Amino acid sequence: MDFAFSEEQKLLRDNTIRFAKGELNRHVADRDRDQAFSRDLWKKCAEIGIQGLPVPEQYGGTGLDALSTAIVLEALGYGCEDGGLVFSLSAHLLACVVPVWKHGNDAQKARYLGGLCDGTLVGAHAITEPGSGSDTFSMRTRAERDGDGWRINGTKTFISNGPVADVAVIFAVTDAQKGFHGGLTAFLVERGTKGFTAGAKFEKMGLRTSPVGELVFEDMVLPAEAVLGQVGGGSAVFATAMDWERCLLVAGHVGAIERLLDTSVTYARTRQQFGQTIGKFQGVAHRIADMKVQLEAARLLSYRAAWRLQNLRNASLDAAIAKLHVSESLVKAALDTVQLHGGYGFMVEYQVERALRDAVGSTIYSGTSEMQRNIISRWLGL
Repeated sequence: MDFAFSEEQKLLRDNTIRFAKGELNRHVADRDRDQAFSRDLWKKCAEIGIQGLPVPEQYGGTGLDALSTAIVLEALGYGCEDGGLVFSLSAHLLACVVPVWKHGNDAQKARYLGGLCDGTLVGAHAITEPGSGSDTFSMRTRAERDGDGWRINGTKTFISNGPVADVAVIFAVTDAQKGFHGGLTAFLVERGTKGFTAGAKFEKMGLRTSPVGELVFEDMVLPAEAVLGQVGGGSAVFATAMDWERCLLVAGHVGAIERLLDTSVTYARTRQQFGQTIGKFQGVAHRIADMKVQLEAARLLSYRAAWRLQNLRNASLDAAIAKLHVSESLVKAALDTVQLHGGYGFMVEYQVERALRDAVGSTIYSGTSEMQRNIISRWLGL
């Protein structure tokens, strides 16, 4: 594994940082306060290919390999101070676009990938339910045969992009006897489908510019061609989404950690206390040094997971390790940044408190830290 950037990767990284800093950071505090999702910025991101990074060019994507995709998402996380926007883009790409690309038939790819990649459509991934968060085996949403199609009833909750999504990958039980493996099926659902309602947007602690809400299905009838993958093959679709999300969503977190490190270094070099800059105090300097170590470890884990996603048959263990370490490192880096800024860090004006609020969710979404530890433990035979 050679993680030295190619000239193309360097150019991708530099251009993404330049774009993010130049186009995505205006009025971030206002959008956060108003919990506003920006379709305009969504379209701007699509213009440089963010929403279709790994998708082949024939379907409207950029055609990047997984590691290059990670490098771009890291650059986006570094340059863009709007954590909610970065999260919405990543959730759209990794949990909706990728499953359609990997599991969709030719007709589904032709119908959806162009719009998902060019910013016309916003995608969502819906598996979580009110009574079954991490416990997907207890899913209650049911899909029953209805002529040649399916009739679906159930509710999904905490769905990222749900309130604004134009198309969603949803999961329903089609054979309760077979359980999660063999009894779960993935479907593609479009906004406006009769019986499909997007519920109200939830108010959240962080990532406020990324809308989250419920999706409700009441006698929603879908045609047979809405099945994504195979009937009973929903677990494979879900596994693809989780491997890509856990491996590559954290790349944006790595960029955010680096941005927090730069913010902390700059503040420590300029803030004066007791006749010297606070960076001269060992307690401050060591905290920042630890942040640097965590950043480099997080970056290596992220890159390795992305490389293995592209080159190995199964990257689930690497995905869990990367997700666990990088998300917890992000929370620590954000908390340390607030602490280093003292009272100013607690103020909205300095914007580091928003970084902390945004970071907390990283240990919950895409599988909690406890779930990642369970996955790692199982791979160890425990």
